Amino acid sequence: MNYPFAEIENKWQKYWDDNQTFHVTEDHSKPKLYILDMFPYPSGAGLHVGHPEGYTATDIYSRYKRMCGFNVLHPMGWDAFGLPAERYAMQTGIHPSITTRENIATFKRQIKMLGLSYDWSREINTTDPKYYKWTQWIFLKIYNSWYDTNLDKARPISELPIPSHLSEKERYEYISKHRLAYLSEMPVNWCSELGTVLANEEVDEWIGKGYTVERRAMRQWMLRITAYAERLEKDLAELDWHPGILEMQRNWIGRSEGAEANFAIAGSKKSIRVFTTRADTMFGATYMVLAPEHPFVDEITAPEQRKVVDDYRNQAKTKSELDRITQEKQKTGVFTGAYAVNPATKKNIPIWIADYVIITYGTGAIMAVPGHDERDYEFAKQFNLPIVEVVSGGDISKEAYTGDGLAVNSANDEVSLNGLSTEDAKVRMAEWLEKKGLGKRSINYKLRDWLFSRQRYWGEPFPLIYLADGTVKDLPETDLPILLPESKSYKPSNSGESALATITEWVNTFDPQTGKPVKRETHTMPQWAGSCWYYLRYIDPDNDREFISKEKEKYWMPVDLYVGGAEHAVLHLLYARFWHKVLYDLGYLSTKEPFKRLINQGTILGEDGQKMSKSRGNVVNPDDVVSEYGADAMRLFEMFMGPLVDTKPWSTHGVEGVYRFLNRVWRMLVDENDLLHSTIKDVPISGDDERFMHQTIKKVTLDLEGMNFNTAISQMMIFVNEFLNREVKPRCMMETFVLLLSPFAPHIAEELWQKLGHSSSLAFEKWPQYNESKTAVNTIEFVVQVNGKVRSKFPVSVDMDEDVLKKMALEDENVKRHIDGKQIVKIVVVKNKLVSLVVK
Repeated sequence: MNYPFAEIENKWQKYWDDNQTFHVTEDHSKPKLYILDMFPYPSGAGLHVGHPEGYTATDIYSRYKRMCGFNVLHPMGWDAFGLPAERYAMQTGIHPSITTRENIATFKRQIKMLGLSYDWSREINTTDPKYYKWTQWIFLKIYNSWYDTNLDKARPISELPIPSHLSEKERYEYISKHRLAYLSEMPVNWCSELGTVLANEEVDEWIGKGYTVERRAMRQWMLRITAYAERLEKDLAELDWHPGILEMQRNWIGRSEGAEANFAIAGSKKSIRVFTTRADTMFGATYMVLAPEHPFVDEITAPEQRKVVDDYRNQAKTKSELDRITQEKQKTGVFTGAYAVNPATKKNIPIWIADYVIITYGTGAIMAVPGHDERDYEFAKQFNLPIVEVVSGGDISKEAYTGDGLAVNSANDEVSLNGLSTEDAKVRMAEWLEKKGLGKRSINYKLRDWLFSRQRYWGEPFPLIYLADGTVKDLPETDLPILLPESKSYKPSNSGESALATITEWVNTFDPQTGKPVKRETHTMPQWAGSCWYYLRYIDPDNDREFISKEKEKYWMPVDLYVGGAEHAVLHLLYARFWHKVLYDLGYLSTKEPFKRLINQGTILGEDGQKMSKSRGNVVNPDDVVSEYGADAMRLFEMFMGPLVDTKPWSTHGVEGVYRFLNRVWRMLVDENDLLHSTIKDVPISGDDERFMHQTIKKVTLDLEGMNFNTAISQMMIFVNEFLNREVKPRCMMETFVLLLSPFAPHIAEELWQKLGHSSSLAFEKWPQYNESKTAVNTIEFVVQVNGKVRSKFPVSVDMDEDVLKKMALEDENVKRHIDGKQIVKIVVVKNKLVSLVVK
């Protein structure tokens, strides 16, 4: 008879809810452990079986650690602002809050169906005004801060030293330039059909859906994350993250040591500043390239080149940054008709524009050294531009030489690099640039300031107003939250502003301090805002006086284990670390990093080996799996498929196999009358059984610590195979096994624990301990081979002396029969395994 999983799972999920089994508070008598999942965006489609993989892993680890005596915080919530809900509202007229509420209900039902041990009293929703009040509050803290480079930390804007001679307008502009949140005209990914700016990582998705995206300069709120570039890069060394994720973060931050140099524009008093990591190659710079958006393009373009330059710039607007920097594509560009002066050679070199140069990286301009840069080489070949060798070691007639070597063709009347190694030439050139006032040594970061506003309705409103003179003013904290207004239309305005701009009764308001008419900021914050700090609100979710209690924050932080998808390995983590560091600098937090240990789970593919999607028809709904096999079977299978970090395909056949295992577990302890099996006896254990039990405890425990869940399950399967049909099953061994199984399959474990005579939940029972000395094997079965064939087996003591083993092998009667009358050529002893005899 199959075990009644539906009945059991409903029973224990109700028990956990009714008794708030996993509710947690601060308890200084226990070591704390904060285990966090990357919270989901609740879409209308609900979960597929790939989503709960990480949730199941953290739940298993949480249950195990509770049993080890830890005070475990394991919360769940919803990252619910976002473009999909707004698009659905545009199409249907249904308010995003309604669909979001329905989607959350579906997700929550599915998650609870899996028996995940969350403390639901801490549930958060980023669209709840009680939550986004504090998102707005954090933004105000960032807005009202500046970065003190001397102290290397953020400070309140009230502490900014301001020159005393400034006028009121100059004072405002001076402060604005120092704020960590500021307004700027920025080239952005604009989608006119959606009526909003898209983040770089969103562009491909919406182009794939048939939308057009172009680059357009627009008014945007920016966060000065670049002020933290050095700390964000340096502090990675303190984190227990996968090396690949750390490297992705470092690459995104992109620290480069080099030099800045000024190239004078021929016939002008202005110059173009470039950053280069290879100052030693400056003598080989034969042309310059500006980004199409560079502010000097309009000024320097010759009249005869105006049309071709304008046409090219318009084409560049239709390309994403990713398209523009792709190495494989053919290089394109146009000549501006202007020239710059190479400060090393004093020669005029042409200034081009090309879309492979990005305005947001470096200075938006490069000195092109085609002899020693692959992109520049391709461009020079494409447009027949000069290529000069200035570093020996390659053949520039065939390709660019990008390695190190000795400098050649690199001298003028004031400085010579010839004969110097690459590193020495870099130093010499930087010294010369500084001496001549033409440049300086510099550290550059690829990281750009964070574009923080969206032209959307469904997001957090900014707590900002515009005065009649166009200046920006922050609203007092007592006015928070600034609520989203009700609206019948969610379509963006024709001007490129969000739908909020069309709600005049909301836009037009009064300054709470002066009573004068003002206008609200109509942009909203990006979805990243709510997810930047949610891990902090879980700690103190109902606090309406402050965003987090200092005492509770100090108890729970940092997050000890963070599990989520690798798609968030860069931006979410970088943004969260940035917000955390600002709040740390301002004295609100006690840790300088939020996430101590990070694990990215792999992707579960469809049975066809492809990523699950409705268009492919390969999505597997967890409702269907749980209905047929139960939640415990689904949990076990997702962990049994392979290492947590690996990508693997779903297999319904595999779920069936795990389901059969759980039925064997049931039959091992429960008879056909649904009673505890009569074979379970209160008998002592010793010998092989005792050793096997301690080995099992050790294996499962160490695998749980390493989050190697698949091998822990394999060990439990071995246990069941050993004891399923035993005529006598020691009760203590069965109880131990149920406790070991409980983090993985909690419903069936709770039921079996009850049948074993216990009246309360096993959620906080003490985790079984193993004795290392009792795991040791004292004897082994030793094998003797003659010419590769097994001729005898016999028990021997572990680590027996080799000479004794050889003697025992040669004296074995069966071995003797196969070596009599033959010459022994070689005897090989493999420790604790075999003796191999070679005879002829």
